[in-house]
Amino acid sequence: MFDDFANLVVYSCLGMTHGSSFASAVQFFIYETPKILVWLSCAIFIISIIRSYILPSKVKKILSRQRTFVGNIIAGLIGVATPFCSCSAVPLFIGFIEAGVPLGVTFSFLIASPMVNDVAVVMLWGLFGWKIALMYMVSGFIIAVLCGCIIGKLQLEHLVEEYVYLTCCTQDEEHHELTFYQRCQDAKKFTIELLKKILLFIVIALMIGGFIHGFVPEDFLVKYAGRDNPLAVPMVVAIGIPLYNSASGMIPIIYALMEKGLPLGTALAFMMAVAAISFPEMIILHKVLKTKLIIIFAAILTITIIFTGYLFNAVV
Repeated sequence: MFDDFANLVVYSCLGMTHGSSFASAVQFFIYETPKILVWLSCAIFIISIIRSYILPSKVKKILSRQRTFVGNIIAGLIGVATPFCSCSAVPLFIGFIEAGVPLGVTFSFLIASPMVNDVAVVMLWGLFGWKIALMYMVSGFIIAVLCGCIIGKLQLEHLVEEYVYLTCCTQDEEHHELTFYQRCQDAKKFTIELLKKILLFIVIALMIGGFIHGFVPEDFLVKYAGRDNPLAVPMVVAIGIPLYNSASGMIPIIYALMEKGLPLGTALAFMMAVAAISFPEMIILHKVLKTKLIIIFAAILTITIIFTGYLFNAVV
């Protein structure tokens, strides 16, 4: 349906020439935009309903009791399930520290929430199939648990700032008394509001993806980031760190890059770096964490993402 619509607009309505780079780029944009927005809207709506049954206060209470490896697994699973939107990850991270949640456990949540974004997993499934979506989700979860455990073992609590911003939960116990219809109405409102916030980023990502699809020669990626380049994975991770985008916003770009021959592990490492080690997030964290801890966190995360990229390239 989406492909027929894109072809109708590009080649019939706009009269572009088949096979031209510009037509290919525009066709990619028109084809992917409605498809991704439909997937995105459905995913956000369903997840918002699920989210309404989970209270941040209860999550903090559960995690504050866990001080071992089990806590990291639970925090990672919460991040994978993403009962909270990605923009709330840092405030919740602060709230977890306030509630007495161990630092390493809290970092497992902070890593998993933006990296294994539930919406991104749904979009990955739609574009690449369930196997790649599952591989990405499992690898992101393992990275979150592993990094959290390492930070916990290092006992870096003294590198947290003495003051922590007060974080208030917008949900309370009365929220559980809502009817299913009311939850659907709230989910609809949240979906519209969130789409308004991220629509520009999605469109920009799709435009970049369309440009890559239409104009970037396949030989370019094969030469500089293909399997023959042993430094391709750390190179794309280094490129990804200064960028700012959500995991879901990166998927159109990753889709176009993989179509041009970028190996799966290299592409996913790039996506993970953008989603989990972005400069804006580090700037926000700097308000509550000392510079040394942020550097340690970024270094551990970078190393594990690079390793994961190489592992995927070797296995797939």
